[in-house]
Amino acid sequence: MNVNKPVFSYIEFYEWTVQLVKNKQTSGEKQTENLIKFTELNLSRMKRLNKTTKLIPELENFVTTLQKPQVWYVITEAWCGDSAQNLPIIGEIAAAGNKIDLRVILRDENPELIEKYHTNGSKSIPKLIAFSEDGVELFTWGPRPKHAQDMVMDWKENPAGRDFEAFEKELHTWYTKDKTQSTQKEFLEILTNLKY
Repeated sequence: MNVNKPVFSYIEFYEWTVQLVKNKQTSGEKQTENLIKFTELNLSRMKRLNKTTKLIPELENFVTTLQKPQVWYVITEAWCGDSAQNLPIIGEIAAAGNKIDLRVILRDENPELIEKYHTNGSKSIPKLIAFSEDGVELFTWGPRPKHAQDMVMDWKENPAGRDFEAFEKELHTWYTKDKTQSTQKEFLEILTNLKY
């Protein structure tokens, strides 16, 4: 797959986000106050998840016994809240075994790629695309676990007086309570059902 640089490992992406926050910046061309604030908030989310995330045993066992290599591309940006809630666990899954090569790339640097991987007609991130060693697409995932995606779709259809800020608070409260369990279970199901 042709991708534009930069290409990060999860740790490199995390460390790059640390630098962005230090410099009061975000990723991408739009350097708005809001996006910079989101990036700062996302860094604290990733920091917390880096410390607290533990793989569920079934997923850890499965990943550590994977036989065939996979390459995972995650399309994201530093200001993306869903990414901050999901990328640390994706990084943890990839790090658990030695068969998953995780590459984090930026949406705005790869416009042609995100055009191919829309979610309901939008450029939602994070978006993971997994390939076999010989370049066959195995699966896609994202931008968020099913329950969180349902919450977003329900809110879009019927905001019930909640603005984006109020809804986002609800969504991130759900993420905090869920403790990455939904995302982990989805990846366990995807990986155990893969045939390649």
